[in-house]
Amino acid sequence: MILLRMKLSICTISAFFTLSMGVFAQEQKTDSLEGKKVVLDEVFVSAIRVTKASPVTFSNLTKEDIRPRNLGQDIPVLMNFLPSVVTTSDAGAGVGYTGIRVRGSDATRVNVTINGIPYNDAESQGTFWVNMPDFASSTESLQLQRGVGTSTNGAGAFGASLNVLTDGFSQDAYGQISTSIGSYSTLRNNLKFSTGLLNDHVEISGRLSKIKSDGYIDRARSDLESYFLQAAYKDENTLIKALMFGGHEITYQAWNGINAKTLKDNRTYNTSGIYKDLEGNTQFYDNEVDNYKQDHTQLLWNEQISDFWSTNIALHYTRGRGYYEQYKEDDDFSTYGFEPITVDGEEVNSTDLIRRRWLDNDFYGTVFSANYKKDKLDVIMGGGFNKYEGDHFGEVIWARYASNSNYEDRYYDDSSSKTDFNLYAKANYQLTTQWSLYGDLQYRTVGYKANGEETGLVDDTFNFFNPKAGVTFDLNTNNNFYLSCAIANREPNRNDYKSGNPKPEKLNDFELGWRYVSADVQVNTNLYYMNYKDQLVVTGEINDVGASLRENVGDSYRFGLEIDANIRLGDKFSVRPNMAISDNKNKDFFIDRDDVLQGLGDTNIAFSPGLVAGNVFSYMPCDALSLSLYSKFVGEQYLSNTDTEASKLDAYFTNDLNITYEIEMNSVVKSIVFSGLVNNLLNEKYVSNGYTYLDSWSTPGNTFEVQGYYPQAGTNFLLGATVKF
Repeated sequence: MILLRMKLSICTISAFFTLSMGVFAQEQKTDSLEGKKVVLDEVFVSAIRVTKASPVTFSNLTKEDIRPRNLGQDIPVLMNFLPSVVTTSDAGAGVGYTGIRVRGSDATRVNVTINGIPYNDAESQGTFWVNMPDFASSTESLQLQRGVGTSTNGAGAFGASLNVLTDGFSQDAYGQISTSIGSYSTLRNNLKFSTGLLNDHVEISGRLSKIKSDGYIDRARSDLESYFLQAAYKDENTLIKALMFGGHEITYQAWNGINAKTLKDNRTYNTSGIYKDLEGNTQFYDNEVDNYKQDHTQLLWNEQISDFWSTNIALHYTRGRGYYEQYKEDDDFSTYGFEPITVDGEEVNSTDLIRRRWLDNDFYGTVFSANYKKDKLDVIMGGGFNKYEGDHFGEVIWARYASNSNYEDRYYDDSSSKTDFNLYAKANYQLTTQWSLYGDLQYRTVGYKANGEETGLVDDTFNFFNPKAGVTFDLNTNNNFYLSCAIANREPNRNDYKSGNPKPEKLNDFELGWRYVSADVQVNTNLYYMNYKDQLVVTGEINDVGASLRENVGDSYRFGLEIDANIRLGDKFSVRPNMAISDNKNKDFFIDRDDVLQGLGDTNIAFSPGLVAGNVFSYMPCDALSLSLYSKFVGEQYLSNTDTEASKLDAYFTNDLNITYEIEMNSVVKSIVFSGLVNNLLNEKYVSNGYTYLDSWSTPGNTFEVQGYYPQAGTNFLLGATVKF
């Protein structure tokens, strides 16, 4: 007999606040399928996560918060409703290449760790979630610390730090099959399993996923595969995990954007792969793709040495390799080292060709920490050593006129290496029942060598000291206040060297916050002032693979107010609003235009909207059914630092509708969960990202701005079902 029963689907995104209160994040979760999670899993991120006892601005997001919307879109899209977060998608619908900005800072300035291990690409400093599709399905929880945050591993945080904890192990065996379909021929399938706890000590679990989508933009298709496999061992004082995870992505390039006229007339147009055949007809090369594979291996070991001491150590290795393929029309022989040839009596020094530009890299190292906690004192000491080795090379795989080239010739062949070593010590001391003090000291040294054509010969070493201090005051059981000051330093990335010899940047971050918690209301409010020296701000220009270019601007700042709340309106309704108001300025900004240095005074920092707001309204008429309306407003922003009208992106307001319904059964099938998501419910025509550059080629001596835009999808949907065994 099948028993139908209604079950509360704690849905809705708490993406942005999962109560933003660390105390809730520490509670042990219970899942009807996967059983009780072993709290010990949290020790792997305890060295870099914070609670409300620390003077750090943060938000938590748990698996339960992610699950209702997790239908194949990338983690940045699932984080869209966290405070001060703005997301974008190259293909327009959240599958494929996606990006995130926090407080106006892009992904190169958001430090990301997975189980405490750095994930940002060592050279570009970006995070490419497309390399690990469907990773949200293997995420236990994540914490987004805005501002400098606490000391962590990897590149310094200049906008935020995001630390991800992968699946905890389950005491109970389970199996799970999920599928979802949606607009633009989107299809996601995954399979998850766990053996449960074997002999009270060992668990093996895993996931396989495959996602396909044509994308909103023309030909912006994605063909994505990923896996996750872990073996865990635990006893009374020991937790050891061995993990292997990764993915393979093939995405048709969609990083060119479109101009204003095309945006008006044909929003989905994609110039990638365009060429004219011998008859003069416009064609599109069918394999203008990015093809990259990345595999991660992690070994994590936590030991509870005594009632007061515990230790963590992790070893990791990441292997990445792949290329992007391009059809180049009438390209110069000199670019590829070809010699001119004679064809039918005429000299030929250009050709149509297809090229592949390769990246082959290895990233490996260790991170470690020790924690002493007794009475009023909580001390963490840790650090890490990581090394990156990368080969960049290009091959011509076809040419109409091949000149003197040979098979597998490399027309460029560059190498680079980067070492990153850091040590930190941080402590919380409970001064009285209400007052606690926080201190955090980090030393970090970075060595970078490169010999690329775009970088020149680089051999730099950077030494950084990053101190942080703060105080927390608990007025009573409901009210908590904090004040902090943090200094962070950060090295340039690979692309920064293209324009010369960039300086490292420095940030002084001040945070003042108030947290309120009661049974039905949680509120988080904070003021921040981020003062930069030599900030590497995006110029609005992009390189030939769509990556933003940056330059040092001297003095600049970000000053803002963030508010988020979670309010229960009786047993069936809840509302979760958030708002971020900010002023983001370059001080005394200068620009070189027509060989004349022009002072523009104080200007707005590119891609830094003054208002970002959101809300989630949830209605749960019964235990099994949950309906949520997600709203997001992003104010106007500029593509460059010049404050010109031409470089302004309009504000936009979107709404998504999410519905989940669960049927529980007393049989082999434990439950079936149906999910539906309608994105951009009101069909808002909006652009969330773009670029601009100065052009004087067609009119020498009369420079003007050229813009490119990345339009996002109109109304679209995803429907999914998950069968749990």
